[in-house]
Amino acid sequence: MTERHIHAQPIALSIAGLDPSGGAGIIADIKTFTAFGCRALAAVTSLTFQNSSGVYGAVHQSAEIVSNQVLPILKEFRVACAKTGMLPTREIIEDVARLFREEDLPAPVVDTVMRSTSGFPLIDEDAIAALASELFPAARLITPNIPEAERLTGLEVMDEEGMLRAARSLREMGARAALIKGGHLAGDAVDLLDDEGHVTVFRAKRIEAGMLRGTGCMLSAAIAACLGKGMSLEESVSEAKRFITNEIRKAVTE
Repeated sequence: MTERHIHAQPIALSIAGLDPSGGAGIIADIKTFTAFGCRALAAVTSLTFQNSSGVYGAVHQSAEIVSNQVLPILKEFRVACAKTGMLPTREIIEDVARLFREEDLPAPVVDTVMRSTSGFPLIDEDAIAALASELFPAARLITPNIPEAERLTGLEVMDEEGMLRAARSLREMGARAALIKGGHLAGDAVDLLDDEGHVTVFRAKRIEAGMLRGTGCMLSAAIAACLGKGMSLEESVSEAKRFITNEIRKAVTE
C-alpha cells in the first residue's frame, strides 16, 4: 500500500454533484473547505447542467465510477473530515455508505439534497429510503431543510416544535444527530440541532440571501471542516453559521 502523505492542512472530502456555474455542489464545497484552511478532495456523483437561473438536466455517474474516484484518494491521503451532497441514485447511496463503513473515513456530514433551488429533482424517488437506511447510521450529522425533513419523516413542520419532532424522528431513523434548517419558516432564522438527544437552538436575525445559491452546500462543508479541525459538533455548527451569515452579507452588498 502506498504510504499516505502527511499534510499540515486537514484533508476534507466532498462526494457530491458538479454545478458547472460554481454556485452549489462540489465547487461550493471546495471553496468552503479552502476558506477554513483545509485541502479539498472531491468525487463527482452527477454532472448537472445548470446556471444561476436553474437546472436543465443531469447525467448521474455509476456507483463504480464514484468508488473509483474515492479509493485512490484514500491510498494517498488520510481524510480528516467528509461531507456528502447530491447522491442521486440508490446504487450510489449504497456504495458511498459502504465506503464510509469499510474504509478509513470519518463519519460524514450528510446534506440531504433532494431538489435544486429552482425545483429540479436531484435524487431518485426510490433512493430516498436508502438515504435513511444506509447512510444515516454512518453519518455524524444530517442537515435537512424543512421540506427535506418533511419528506423524510412524513411530518408537517410549521414551527420550532415541529422541527424538534422532525429531528427526533430522524434520529429514530438511524441518524446520530440532525440539524433542521429553518430557513423556510417566517421570522428569525432558527436552526435546531439534536445531537443524540441534546438539543441546541441557534437563532439569528434573518438576512435574505438574494441571488446567493448553495448555502446548504456551504453550511454542511463548513461544519465538516470545523469537525476536521477538532471542534465539537455544536461549535462546528455555530462557526459554520457565522461563515454563512458573512457570505450572505457579502452577496447582498455586491
